[in-house]
Amino acid sequence: MSNLTDSEEKVIINVVDDFDAAAKGTGYNGHFKEWRKNKDNPFAFNFEKNNKEKIFNESRGFETPSQTDEGKKVLSEIMRETGIIMLVVIVLRNIIGKIAVIVLDTVGFDIHTNLFGSGIYGGSTEIVMITIVLAFVTLLTPVIYAHKRMKMPMKAGIMHTVRDSAEIIAAIGFAMIFCTIACLPEAYSSETKEIYTYFASAETDVSVWNQKDFVTYTIFDVVIMSILTELLFRGAIFSALRQFGDVTAIVVTTAMAVLLTGDFFSMPAALLVSIVSSIGMLRSGTIFTAVIVRIVYKMYQLAIVILEVDTSANMIITRNLFMMFVFILGIILASLVMIVGGRKNNHYLVTYKSEFSQTRRLAFAVKVFPFPAVAMLCVVQAVSNLLY
Repeated sequence: MSNLTDSEEKVIINVVDDFDAAAKGTGYNGHFKEWRKNKDNPFAFNFEKNNKEKIFNESRGFETPSQTDEGKKVLSEIMRETGIIMLVVIVLRNIIGKIAVIVLDTVGFDIHTNLFGSGIYGGSTEIVMITIVLAFVTLLTPVIYAHKRMKMPMKAGIMHTVRDSAEIIAAIGFAMIFCTIACLPEAYSSETKEIYTYFASAETDVSVWNQKDFVTYTIFDVVIMSILTELLFRGAIFSALRQFGDVTAIVVTTAMAVLLTGDFFSMPAALLVSIVSSIGMLRSGTIFTAVIVRIVYKMYQLAIVILEVDTSANMIITRNLFMMFVFILGIILASLVMIVGGRKNNHYLVTYKSEFSQTRRLAFAVKVFPFPAVAMLCVVQAVSNLLY
């Protein structure tokens, strides 16, 4: 009720000028506001209103424009595209990818798959190459589509200026803590587990680093995939949703990240990593922080897999000691930043105030088709992976 009173007291309401992300870097803030001012862009929320004036409509007479109705219309457009983007990822990963493998198998390449399974098998070089190409296309395609569809330049869609380097260290610390909590031995994705297990079992020698294909895939998975993943979840979609507050952007993109795993065991880790990445980016002012958090997560997965190559009884002790070390190191890093740096950037979340409350806004957003249908499809896939 207080939000409504505040709005009514203002003579001029301009949601673009009222938005202040100066803490995220003046360069980004300027580009983002410029993108929002495009009246012809259905994804840009640029509502303006003079409370002392009314607009004359020939069919309805004098009327007062509604900030809530305009907000719902723009949010619907963004969520509709979000659902489509998620569907594109699913189709590329589960249908186009399988078709590509079947075609390559038919023309003579040593690579095979089962239409009703999730694995790819064959020669190590072929597995690595097709996995890299499919993963690259699966993530890069929706990233480009989102920026083009929403007419959002990279400088407006990607936070790029470091405002507080100490927050990068804090984010790494929290990532280590949450990796230990959520990334249990079963918690890495089935796809990552399958390919790493393949290389781990390819030699009895623990030094799998001598395998060229393993190193190639690892560099791609840890570095390139981390960059592309964060561009998808913390890029154009995140920025477009920020128009309705940072909480809206964090919740929706985290839901995307969790659902697109298609794996119940991976969902807790995806949830925590996404939250840490989002908050780390907002506090530091750069998507670089989110990429580093993702890399830490990937490196943790890799370390667990390499440790589990050891089939002796000492493996469990070694693995648990490693997990404890990472957990303690994470606490130390996060604590040092809070104690020494004081985490001065306390006001890091942009809020959007209107009679359309945050809870109602999120409830409305997740009902916009095709988002709920795609979400259900992801759940069905997770159930299928659990059963088979």
